[in-house]
Amino acid sequence: MSHLDSATPSDPGAPSAPLLRIHEVGAALGLTTRTLRYYEELGLLKPAARSEGDYRLYDEDDVERLRFIKSLRDDAGFSLAEIGQLLEDEAARTRNRDRFRTTSDPAERRALIDDALARVERQIGSLMAKTDRLAEMIDAAEGRRAHLLSHIAELEAGIEPTPHSHEVADRGARTRAAR
Repeated sequence: MSHLDSATPSDPGAPSAPLLRIHEVGAALGLTTRTLRYYEELGLLKPAARSEGDYRLYDEDDVERLRFIKSLRDDAGFSLAEIGQLLEDEAARTRNRDRFRTTSDPAERRALIDDALARVERQIGSLMAKTDRLAEMIDAAEGRRAHLLSHIAELEAGIEPTPHSHEVADRGARTRAAR
């Protein structure tokens, strides 16, 4: 057992689960230690504990949060600012739900619901913008596919593929650039 294995958990009453060092988490998730430190700096992640030597130690919840962040970033194309907002909205949802359950004040309950609704509306707007952008990208790719299929059809018919308007413009630009 090294000095790194001795952790000071944030909840001393919590059962002891194996904690991972920063390089172990990074290697498991394909993230650099620099990335993990940056996420902490941005407030996207807070290590579960620190060792006596002040090394960052991560629990399974931290690893799952990092998988979620990485998926949002890599798979869904969210920026780190957008991810931070989504994580904050989720934390606020949990706080609001807990507060809603403990208060009987109708005005406070309404304010909590209004806050939650505004957050959900913002999330829907962000997700709709993503789907709109993806739809544009799909349309562009389908246009490129149709263009290539027309060339195949021309070749199969024994016809020299004809340049399309963007090809003519590209050739003109290359000719002008060569001069």
